[in-house]
Amino acid sequence: MAAGDIISSGNFTFTETSIDGVIIVDAKAYGDERGCFMETYKESDFRKGGIDAAFVQDNQSSSVRGVLRGLHYQIAHPQAKLVRVVSGAVFDVAVDLRPESATFGKWEGIVLSAENRRQFFIPRGFAHGFLVLTGTAEFCYKCDDVYHPGDEGGLMWDDPAIGVAWPALEGDEAFDPAKVILSEKDRVHPGFKSESFMR
Repeated sequence: MAAGDIISSGNFTFTETSIDGVIIVDAKAYGDERGCFMETYKESDFRKGGIDAAFVQDNQSSSVRGVLRGLHYQIAHPQAKLVRVVSGAVFDVAVDLRPESATFGKWEGIVLSAENRRQFFIPRGFAHGFLVLTGTAEFCYKCDDVYHPGDEGGLMWDDPAIGVAWPALEGDEAFDPAKVILSEKDRVHPGFKSESFMR
């Protein structure tokens, strides 16, 4: 697939982004007066759409407005992730850390929400993070390897060398970095050009 290429299979549409391997997944929802139903993953359709990861672990996190988690990556045990939001909305970001890639150091971002029902596939070799835009958000993701404590690296979320264009929080006119809520760990990640990056 190339940037902008679209593949449809079953109830899914797969759109290639500007970064090779990073794919937006749209799922068809079936609804009536009772509510709705949709498939969120089907191995055979995902393989046709260019996603052949063998997922082994599912995770879910709950966060409040302004929380920014990231930018994280696993060093010796990289994980591919399929991420989605089941409540609220987030801005989800993937940063290409594959040294041989033509888009090394570039980022791709997308709004994921319960309303748009989109999913974002991030291959191995990327840093990942998200900013919660709404009052709360429930974030779900599948991983193709288990989490290995002590193997996590991170990049500074606002590193100008990466230049992620974080959007405004819901209700704000512009992005305000003073409203970002970070963990202590996420406050001290190195920059992309730092000597400690990926070590």
